Amino acid sequence: MKILVIGDTHGKLNKVRDIFPKLTQIDLIVHTGDYFRDGAALQQELNVPVIAVKGNCDGSYSKDDFEIIHTEFGNIMITHGHMEQVGYSMTNLMYKAMEQDCRAVFFGHTHRACIQESNGIHFVNPGSLSQPRDGSGGSYAIARISEDSFDASIVYYNTIMGSKKEDKQKAGYIRSLLNYSDRF
Repeated sequence: MKILVIGDTHGKLNKVRDIFPKLTQIDLIVHTGDYFRDGAALQQELNVPVIAVKGNCDGSYSKDDFEIIHTEFGNIMITHGHMEQVGYSMTNLMYKAMEQDCRAVFFGHTHRACIQESNGIHFVNPGSLSQPRDGSGGSYAIARISEDSFDASIVYYNTIMGSKKEDKQKAGYIRSLLNYSDRF
C-alpha cells in the first residue's frame, strides 16, 4: 500500500495539485488536519480515497478527534497532534499510540517534517506544503507499507518540482532555534 501523507494545507491546495500527477500508484491520501474540508475536496478532485482528521484550526479540541486505519502492517493512528502537544514533546503521542495498539502514527500541527521511530512505533509528520515552518518550500510524506515493513520518506516540494532555487530563510527561523537551543 502506498500512502500520500499531507497536512496543514490551510485551504491552499495548489501545491498538492502540482505534485499529485507526478506520483504513481497512490492507494490512499491521509490528511493530518488543519482544514479538514481540504481532505473532502481532494477526494472529489483526485478520485483517491482520503482519510482526514480535524485540527486546531478546524475547532477540534477533543482528544477523540483521531482515526485508526487498519492495514496489513498493523494499526496506524491519524491525528493532528495539537491535543497531544507535539510541539513540545512526542511523549503524549507515543502513549496514545500505545493505548490504541498502533504501530505507526501520522500527525501534523508543527508544520515541520519528521520521521522517527520510538518503542517500535513509527512517527511521521509530513510538514506542510502550504505553510512550512522549516525554511523549505514545503513537504509531504510517502509511506509504503506491507505486512512486514513500514517505509516512509519526506519529499520536499522544490525537489520534486525540479526547482534549483534555494528558498530564502523565513523569518522566525533563528527564534525557533533559540527556543529549542536547550535541546542541543
